[in-house]
Amino acid sequence: MEAKDKKRICVYCSSSNYLPEKFYQFSQELGQKIGQNGYNMVYGGTMVGMMGVIANNAIENGAEVVGVIPERIASFGLKHPSLAKVIVTKDMRERKATMEKYADIFVSAPGGFGTFEEVFEILVAKQLGYHNKPIIFLNFDNYYENMFKMFDTLYENNFAKEEMKSLYFIANTIDEMFDYIKSYIPKDIALKW
Repeated sequence: MEAKDKKRICVYCSSSNYLPEKFYQFSQELGQKIGQNGYNMVYGGTMVGMMGVIANNAIENGAEVVGVIPERIASFGLKHPSLAKVIVTKDMRERKATMEKYADIFVSAPGGFGTFEEVFEILVAKQLGYHNKPIIFLNFDNYYENMFKMFDTLYENNFAKEEMKSLYFIANTIDEMFDYIKSYIPKDIALKW
């Protein structure tokens, strides 16, 4: 299969170089398996943190990787030098829209405020019917457990319908993530109202 025919996974994750080592080991495995499973990748375009480790390992395992980086972040010298394509955007809003356009699948690995902001925007876009692509929270080391408890509070108090659980999938391992991706069938989404 040619690179252009492979589905592209958008990975949201941390750009920090100061995390516990287990997160970089996990990132190495994620990047390897993206390539080994025959997928390409789009991500935030930097060479630092989990972002850089995932991109490096995806490339080493045959994935074509596209980076989308805002001018401001690129100006810090953080742009990854070995990507198939780098798109420099004027700001974060344009970056997110570009990543969405390039992606067939969205994966939220552990990350900070930027990761949360990106995945919530894509989650709301699916809730409102702007796309019907798979969204996966990759819950390595129970990273997202407290957030899922908050989601339960939303459902219990009718801030979101219980059916909205179908908008996303929680994978505790990388293999669970790929099993879900490979079996994903888009479903009609109930309107928020």
